[in-house]
Amino acid sequence: MMLQPAAVDSSTASKLAVEGVSKWFRSASTEVHALDNVSLDIGGGEFICIVGPSGCGKSTLLDIMAGLTKADNGHVLADGEPIIGPGRQRLVMFQEPALFPWLTAFGNVMFGLKLRRDLTGKERRQIAQDYLKLVGLDGFARANVHELSGGMKQRVALARALAPDPGVLLMDEPFAALDAMTRDQLYGDIQRIWNESGKTIVFVTHDVREAVCLGDRVILMSPRPGRIGREFPINISRPRDINNREVANLAAEIAAALRQTAEGVPVHPLRRRTDAIAR
Repeated sequence: MMLQPAAVDSSTASKLAVEGVSKWFRSASTEVHALDNVSLDIGGGEFICIVGPSGCGKSTLLDIMAGLTKADNGHVLADGEPIIGPGRQRLVMFQEPALFPWLTAFGNVMFGLKLRRDLTGKERRQIAQDYLKLVGLDGFARANVHELSGGMKQRVALARALAPDPGVLLMDEPFAALDAMTRDQLYGDIQRIWNESGKTIVFVTHDVREAVCLGDRVILMSPRPGRIGREFPINISRPRDINNREVANLAAEIAAALRQTAEGVPVHPLRRRTDAIAR
């Protein structure tokens, strides 16, 4: 049976709305214009992948969505409210798992649950166990971090990010450092978890085929200063295999567009989300 995510209701407010965001990084010796007038609507329950040339501001945009970096112009709304700093409803998963080496897998997930002040200790322990099971690590709850493989560490990091029940999960190249076999396994895991949880996911990657395998839409950014120039709706049934021919063919089309942007060829106008998504 094919997994199909719930339909996005385009009549409701966006889960995340990026509106005219620009960002500069300035020092005594240099000025870098990272983002220029970026606007993007992301619906609740969508899985959005952002790709672009190195240095185009993908991770900076993710940090602004997380509230870790402030835009110089424009703003980001979460459920219609301006983002003014980090919040429990938007959690970030980075390329490195960043686990605490003195804690077990269970302890690391429990640490993330400190954000949930409304829970009792018993409830936190149960949630930690449930999310370790969700990522396939219920048999490794008491394992030390050094006893886990790279893929297992990323699964713990994913469980830690999901356990506080954020509305939005922001993922910054979380699988980039893993071997191909482990990545393939995690592609299936993240699709299953996304389908079961209904989370909104924004996923930054350099890997175009990875983006096509995972995303509802692939957003293509131009070279610095980063702008959103084109988006590709991904109308391929789930679960997707990264080696699937449809995935490979669409990835090749997007990769060609990416090369054009890197060479300075003008990109096509951005399509609207409500017109692009076909469920």
